[in-house]
Amino acid sequence: MKCLVLGGSGFIGSAVCDRLLRDGHQLRVLARPKIIPYRTFGPEEPMEWMRGDFLNVHDLREAVQGIDVAFHLVSTTLPKSANDDPIWDLQSNLVGALQLLQVLREQPVGRIIFASSGGTVYGPPRYLPIDEDHPTNPMTAYGITKLAIEKHLQMFTHLHGVPSIILRVANPYGPRQRIETAQGAVGIFLRCALAGEPVEIWGDGETTRDYLYISDVAEAFARALDYDGKEQVFNVGTGQGTSLNALVECIERVIDHPVQRVYRPARAFDVPVSVLDNTRIREVFGWAPQVDMNEGLILTLAGLRNSFAITQTQ
Repeated sequence: MKCLVLGGSGFIGSAVCDRLLRDGHQLRVLARPKIIPYRTFGPEEPMEWMRGDFLNVHDLREAVQGIDVAFHLVSTTLPKSANDDPIWDLQSNLVGALQLLQVLREQPVGRIIFASSGGTVYGPPRYLPIDEDHPTNPMTAYGITKLAIEKHLQMFTHLHGVPSIILRVANPYGPRQRIETAQGAVGIFLRCALAGEPVEIWGDGETTRDYLYISDVAEAFARALDYDGKEQVFNVGTGQGTSLNALVECIERVIDHPVQRVYRPARAFDVPVSVLDNTRIREVFGWAPQVDMNEGLILTLAGLRNSFAITQTQ
């Protein structure tokens, strides 16, 4: 298949690209002009790196030409930054998604696969683990926008017949995660541990999340290509929760020395616990997470050390 990966230069997007290339799919990535490819691609890898802007309708029209499947993995914000500027979050993410849908009315594709947020769209849990039928009550602008995009995708499917698959991803971590923008506790804590700096924990450290290694995330997106059933929304998570305190303890075991902790006042937008039920995706996609926390931390740590070594030689 020929796949357009919007957000293919990012953390999740680059992992999805690598996974799709392994299966021999032809890829086109739409990336902003100043964004360079995340790695060098071999002549046997059918990768087209297109320069453009997700918010530019003309660029989107060019990007979708000849495409079988569109992966929408773009996000211009994180939960905290979305709350800091909810207008920009709405303009850049929701309006951008609607522009994409309008373009796809003109040049329809076989399906759209969207990366939603299992960690934010549900809000405070009424029961655990959280399944796809759990009420949605997001506590962040980020989650509200993700949910709004989901609803528009479902409307687009109903009105225009183009299938869409929504993957509500838990808390992904792994190499290429953007530590400089505070994208995820695992990467930030590991960086602090490597640098001998204290980790900053909001609240008492018992805030619990469902951490999922990036290769398992990419596998879920790859399997969504072959799905043609009736279900539209899938949780992508491990079904197991890890508190921030427990995460630090895991990191200490991996690096074999203690990590200093600094506790800050809890943040109002952090739900106390978020753990996803992955029964549906297991049964329908035959997908299951393969990398446990210990192995995932070792792999992420190796990526960080390699990144530090490259930075120091430049």
